[in-house]
Amino acid sequence: MHRSLQYFIVNAVFPLYEKVVMSLRPIKKFPDPVLRQPTFEIGEVDADVRKLVGDLVETMYAKNGAGLAAIQVGSLTKLFIVEASITGGDANDHPIVFINPKVEWFSPETEVADEGCLSFPGIYVPIKRPLKARLRAIGLDGKEFVAEGEGLYARAMLHENDHLNNKLLIDYVGPVKRQMIRRRLEKMSEEEADELQAQGE
Repeated sequence: MHRSLQYFIVNAVFPLYEKVVMSLRPIKKFPDPVLRQPTFEIGEVDADVRKLVGDLVETMYAKNGAGLAAIQVGSLTKLFIVEASITGGDANDHPIVFINPKVEWFSPETEVADEGCLSFPGIYVPIKRPLKARLRAIGLDGKEFVAEGEGLYARAMLHENDHLNNKLLIDYVGPVKRQMIRRRLEKMSEEEADELQAQGE
């Protein structure tokens, strides 16, 4: 990661008086059973949660991802982040942090688009999702907020929220393709997975 970007992330996510060392965490690849474990609500936004968010941000940028859920790095908490440019923000804005998110509403209008996932490197699946969605969550400041998005933003929120409910990319395909995806990922080496993830695939 570029030094200036890392400096920005530290100061965007953590209070200046805290000395935090962010870590690049390995991403759980399907069929890792952790991806099917239940997740739990976060009771307090404390230093451990801020550290987790910092790790998620560093890992997401290192893998060129558009979003990342805590369960994908082995933390069974209801938390995910979405990259700022997806939300319509500036490229220099820090990612949006969703803690204990709940889907409040989604539009009856839908669209189909290919989705990838860092837990399924190299795999893309056409998924039908609502065109718009609204989620209520808690931010890193501990305050509740509402996020409403359309198109890619709505898709990203719903995709990451699926992870918190143990719904995965593979659940959107039929049994034959499901077996094909499973076999491909089971045979995939860690080196190949790392390479594909680094490409954001």
